[in-house]
Amino acid sequence: MATDYDTPRKTDDDLNEDSLEELKARRNDKSTSTVDVDEFEQAEGLELPGADLSNEELSVRVLPRQADEFTCMNCFLVHHRSQLAAEKNGQPICRDCAA
Repeated sequence: MATDYDTPRKTDDDLNEDSLEELKARRNDKSTSTVDVDEFEQAEGLELPGADLSNEELSVRVLPRQADEFTCMNCFLVHHRSQLAAEKNGQPICRDCAA
């Protein structure tokens, strides 16, 4: 950022005008303008590792495997046929697992 050296600087009189009480009041005004956040609401969306999710329900619609898809027998993920790298012992293997 460029500095303009021609701008007037504060004099001793200007510095003395800012009293300690005035500076404290400005600081307090700034601190009261912060937004209060409910910590419980903020933490509600977090999932802890090892948490019991047995009562939770899925909100995602699960589709069965399509005709142009296969399940890799190494990583057990469903991939499109374009990701088929090889078949080992008649079992399909995806490109990621074959690499």
